[in-house]
Amino acid sequence: MNPSQANQYMVDCTLPHQLSDAFISLIPRQRAVVNRLLSEGRILNYALALENSKLWFVCTAESEAELMELISHLPLMSHMQQVRISELAVYSSANAFAPAFSEN
Repeated sequence: MNPSQANQYMVDCTLPHQLSDAFISLIPRQRAVVNRLLSEGRILNYALALENSKLWFVCTAESEAELMELISHLPLMSHMQQVRISELAVYSSANAFAPAFSEN
């Protein structure tokens, strides 16, 4: 995927009111997949609300179908009560304005 060709999508998830043992046991796997996707630039940010009822993240994908394939590999997705996806017209972040670090 060419990042300049990618669209950005906000994924808004509602977590279950009661977090089951099965849900909690998947959290380490979820974090590992999210960390990998962050390092690959496929997930641009990832946030969990303090009260643990909402999860938001922004992803890059060429299409909504590609996005659905990408997020289907997140271990917790099958446990979400609701998932809303919005294609973003604009996405800005502080990281976009920070100079890249070079060890040279």
